[in-house]
Amino acid sequence: MELKPKGSTAVNIAQSIAGLIREEVWPAGYRLPTVRSLAQELGVNPNTVSAAYKQLRDAGIIDTDGRRGSFVPEKTEILHTESAVPQGLVDLASGNVDRRLLPELPPDLLNGYHLAADVGSHGDSPELMAFIRNWLRQNTGIEADLMLLSGSLDIIERALSQRCMPGAKVLVETPCWLPLLPLLANLRLEAVPAEMDEEGAKIPEHTDFSQISAVILTARAHSPTGICYSRERWQAWQRTLAPHKTLVIIDDHWAALSLKPFHGMEGFANEWIYSTSTSKFLGTDMRTAVAAGNGNTLKAMKKRFSLGPRWISKLLQHITLQLWQRLGENGLAGIAESYQTRRQKLIGRLKQHGIRVPGQHGEGQHIWLPVHNEAQVIQFLAAKGWAVQSGATFNLSKQSAVRITIGNLSEHDCETLADDIAETLSANGKASY
Repeated sequence: MELKPKGSTAVNIAQSIAGLIREEVWPAGYRLPTVRSLAQELGVNPNTVSAAYKQLRDAGIIDTDGRRGSFVPEKTEILHTESAVPQGLVDLASGNVDRRLLPELPPDLLNGYHLAADVGSHGDSPELMAFIRNWLRQNTGIEADLMLLSGSLDIIERALSQRCMPGAKVLVETPCWLPLLPLLANLRLEAVPAEMDEEGAKIPEHTDFSQISAVILTARAHSPTGICYSRERWQAWQRTLAPHKTLVIIDDHWAALSLKPFHGMEGFANEWIYSTSTSKFLGTDMRTAVAAGNGNTLKAMKKRFSLGPRWISKLLQHITLQLWQRLGENGLAGIAESYQTRRQKLIGRLKQHGIRVPGQHGEGQHIWLPVHNEAQVIQFLAAKGWAVQSGATFNLSKQSAVRITIGNLSEHDCETLADDIAETLSANGKASY
């Protein structure tokens, strides 16, 4: 392995440097030569080295930091977006759905199913796709091209990868779904925040939307606040985005359990991708996600998917269809009501203590509680037996807050937890919002 970069073109120089970094000849933290010095060493124009460095930056192989110059970034381990829950605490931090509400696997679930052995068995199950098309038409009004993927984050990542060049701006709600900001950073995309209020994300003032490549909006049960968009705010976003070529990505993860109206995609003049998933009512083992779209991005996602995974397991598709059909509307409504009852009981009890939280009229499995001192609140609640999730990483402003997931709470627990929260906030100074 060469110890110094070689090459006479930007591409060759970039490949040579990438090799040095990959083989750890240049380790994490190593400061790269200046553009001028490396150009002189290689006998090339400084513009050639500058172009090579740009390729490496865009690919995330090197970083540049003002006067520090360019350097090899520190290694990033596999990201775990949720905190480990200490033993003995009630887990309100992990974000998991309520295991007690997941359907049982009946013994006749695989009757008539035969495992496939040929590579030609790829593709979407016609029966499942027909069921999903009908379900989407009845529940969202969407009639569009569809594909199956493994999860909502998978859909968002593939859509952004197809549509956005490194360095592009993507508007996200803040606070946002926990994995989004690390995903954008990994894709080398710039996150632009849109603050939430009770009607959804507010349209940011002084934002040049012609420079926004994509917008990600959570239609209902916004994670982590539970806020659902009002029709007026939804239409305001449609009007704002209409003059631009911005890709609109709609995350509707709670769709099958939602008790709130979906305001429709027909008002968006933009290209859009709609996403929903079965994970909230079938669990993560049975997670299957549906992407619908009205333009070329979904077609490009299909083409790229065909070159990699190629298809979602037909066995998974078969079980998904069987369980979804057996749950039916009544089964889904029962799951939704269980979450909503506990969520409203917790919010109502907090309100009795003078504590108001965002998304009081929303839905979903989370409560978002802004606080003055996040670390102390987490510590105090842990002392009372509750593990809650730190909120600072959910938003670009690092707002001090905690996220509380209700899946492991009973109705009685909701009252006890609210009383403990009130006592905790009182001990830390008044922190009611």
